[in-house]
Amino acid sequence: MAYQEVRTTGYGTRVGNSFKAIGGGIVLFCLGTALLWWNEGRAVKTEKMLEEAGSAYVEMPNPAKKDAQLEGELICGTALATTQDSLIDKDFGVGAKAIAMQRSVEYYQWVEHAKEQSEDKLGGKEVTTTTYTYTKEWVSRPVESAEFKDPAYQKKNMVLTTVEDDQQYAENVEWGAYKLNESLIHAISSREALDLTIAEDLLKQLDKNTQTAYERFYGAPKNNNQPAPEAQQPAAIPDSIKALLPDSVKAQLDSIQAVNDSINKAMEAAQNKKDLAYVHQAGNVLYFGRVPGSPEVGDVRVTFEKVVPAKVTVMAVVDGDTFKPFKAKNGKRFQTLVMGKKSGDEIIEAKKEGNNFIKWALRIVGILMVIGGLKGIFGFLETILKVVPFIAGIFGWGVGLVCTILGVVWSLIVIALAWLFYRPLLGITLLVIAGFLVWVFAFKGKDKLKELAAKAATK
Repeated sequence: MAYQEVRTTGYGTRVGNSFKAIGGGIVLFCLGTALLWWNEGRAVKTEKMLEEAGSAYVEMPNPAKKDAQLEGELICGTALATTQDSLIDKDFGVGAKAIAMQRSVEYYQWVEHAKEQSEDKLGGKEVTTTTYTYTKEWVSRPVESAEFKDPAYQKKNMVLTTVEDDQQYAENVEWGAYKLNESLIHAISSREALDLTIAEDLLKQLDKNTQTAYERFYGAPKNNNQPAPEAQQPAAIPDSIKALLPDSVKAQLDSIQAVNDSINKAMEAAQNKKDLAYVHQAGNVLYFGRVPGSPEVGDVRVTFEKVVPAKVTVMAVVDGDTFKPFKAKNGKRFQTLVMGKKSGDEIIEAKKEGNNFIKWALRIVGILMVIGGLKGIFGFLETILKVVPFIAGIFGWGVGLVCTILGVVWSLIVIALAWLFYRPLLGITLLVIAGFLVWVFAFKGKDKLKELAAKAATK
């Protein structure tokens, strides 16, 4: 069942908090304004840099052979990225000849979810009901259940072992007759599963440690003659009960079950499968727990991957037998590596699209910050009227509308001024649009109010 907390905030406290929020609103408004200005400059500089790079690059037809004439030139070429370096995971003794190797860890834990619902009461009080629900999920970090609100779920979490995520890269990665620098190496994404071959002695030691942790929390199995992996799967939730659950909870349960089924199926089919009582190796997964397909709180799943040689396209400046970033006239730097074979024009076009996406995303964030700041500054007006919730609601809607309009107008002005600074022609256009909106709101709005008042008087 869900656990609920009810909190009542008095009228005086709410008014005091709303005045305190003015300072936060001013800060948010200023940060939003600064973000909008900075974003326009960043977008323009990046676009100019990409245009400069697009007109400066030359194709490298044969990366397998060094060409002295290309020294210091921005090139675009395609070749196989490969390495002879061997990478070793020192904790588990597994390794491979690979460009990179990654270890990712997940923990099966109880997770707390909170949902708040507030209600204004006559006289200015606010009653907030917080509903806490709990689900078992795979997460990237152990969850501290001692801080859960529901006492029934406190200290319900544990972990059978703790393993840190890890990622390592080869130092020497060849690309034709050249070597890739660190930044380009990190951009290679040809990931594959790394099949495990963990030593038998290590597996037994891990199994012993895991059993100790398991029994410390759950207690020893009643019959030690029965291997833990043969434990029965938990009974599924009856359809009659499942039908009563909210759709979001049912979807989450179905998702978790699908993940568990996929883990079980993959581990059963793995050729390198090794099952001990509390540790299981299969494919590229090392599983700490009794039954991989039916996880218990505390189970840990460690997945290993490697980055294998692959054909990649590099766009960077030739610097001896390696590469360095291209430096544009405005100081912006550029180098990139993409998977597969691409032309320079395709890469530049994709980067321009990415720049445009970031520009609009940050514009939206900046505008929302400005609007949120204005609402924080003027929110006390609505709070003062909370003694009569109905009136406060109408007035709050009006304040929100005005703040939204002013926020959009102010944002357009900031963007226009930034463009006036970086690109005058478009900046003037945006200023005209902002002026038009101000005129419509300030003058046409008054005329409309007068018209409505006149019609009301004649009735």
